[in-house]
This record gives sequence, structure tokens and C-alpha cells, in this order.
Amino acid sequence: MPAYNEERGIAATVEALGGWLEERGGEYEVIVVDNASTDATVARLERLADGSRIRMLRNDRNRGKGHSVRRGMLEARGELRLHCDADCAVCLPSLPGMLELIENADVVVGSRLAEGASLGRRQPLRRRIAGRGFQQLCRLALREPTTDLFCGFKLWRAQAAEDAYSRTRLDGWTFDAEVLAMARALGYRLRETGIVWTDRDGSRVDMTRVALTVVRELLAARRHVRREARRQPRAAYTTTVSGNQPDQV
Repeated sequence: MPAYNEERGIAATVEALGGWLEERGGEYEVIVVDNASTDATVARLERLADGSRIRMLRNDRNRGKGHSVRRGMLEARGELRLHCDADCAVCLPSLPGMLELIENADVVVGSRLAEGASLGRRQPLRRRIAGRGFQQLCRLALREPTTDLFCGFKLWRAQAAEDAYSRTRLDGWTFDAEVLAMARALGYRLRETGIVWTDRDGSRVDMTRVALTVVRELLAARRHVRREARRQPRAAYTTTVSGNQPDQV
């Protein structure tokens, strides 16, 4: 879970995740990567972190959301690894279905746009229009068919996460597009599914101001993905038998 100035809700999200995983049973860990927050985020987390089931990693400076998620994914030890944004507690009812889907996939992408999505409060219409257009640009730049690239609720198998995240370069918020394209290029199977989701206030990105820079980054990322795919043999599928689901998240 990446976190930057999330003092208002980080403790509740971590507690909700821990409670859900505790009820499910088995081994688990929650890793929060603090991206050099300037508010009370760290203080809120220090009261919860036990160094084992709940761990906090701190970036030495603000290195971007992509860097934070990459660091957490590569530090994780579970056979299944969930990228969960700091406001993801509302999405937890969708996790059992994603766990079922990953029996026959390597990455399950939570989506606000796919069939089955259940949306609470929506973004303002103007922002939805701008966001859809920007997603289309990113999909085109990386030739990635995933409909909702930037939803912060994605479930990965460990091998897919390690192979894809260890090869990606983007540190900003568009890292999702690169890492999904990388996973697909390496031969991993992606599945997109609708999830429960609601908007929150306080978006920090003005897409109209960053569009040109981001598209340039993604075109460079596309070239990088292609080079990595040529260097690396395509992944062998890692299907589990139904009912024999990995027991650590």
C-alpha cells in the first residue's frame, strides 16, 4: 500500500485490511510504503506496525507512487500480492471474487469500468470525461488492452509481480500502465474484473497539465517493454488447482 499524507484514513484502511485477512486465516502481511509524508501518516502507522504482519517502509524522500508500489511488491513475501491504495477498504468485498479469478490468471485487475463494477460516489462528470480520454491515450501509447489502468486494487501472483515490477522504470502515478504492459509482454495472463468502488475528495493530479510529459514517458516505456520481452522467455502459466489456493497474501 503506497501512502503519502494519508493521516486522515490510513489507520482505518490498515485495520480493515488486517481484520479481513485475520478472518480469512492463514499467513498474511500488510506492507505500507510511506513516500516521505509531511503530515501525521507515519505516527498513525507506528502505532499499528508490529514489524511482522503489519510493516512500514519509509522512502528517504518523495520518490513517486510507482517507486513506492514497486518497493512494496518486491519486499513482499506472500504467494499472492495485492496492490491496494490507501483508500481501498471500500473495495474489500470484491477481493473474494478476485481470489477465485486468480486461480486461472496471473494478475487480476480491479476495474471501475468492467462488467460487474459497483460504483458509489462518482467523480465529477468533467473529471470522468478527462480521465477516460487520458486512459485511452495511455492504452494507445503502450498498446495495453486493460480498460481501467489506474484503479488501485490489483492482485498479483508473486512470480508475475517480481518479474514485471523488477523490470519497470516509471516512478510516477502512470506506473500501472507500464507494469501491466510488462506483465502481458512477458507472457503472464491478465484478467480484468469489476469491483466495488467509490470516489474520494482530494485528487492530486491535473491530467491536462501532465499529459504531454506522460505520453512521452509511456512511449519510452513501450520501447523498454519491447526490449525486455525480447530478452526474456515468455512465462510459463502458473495455474493452481481449484481449492488449492495459495495461503499467504
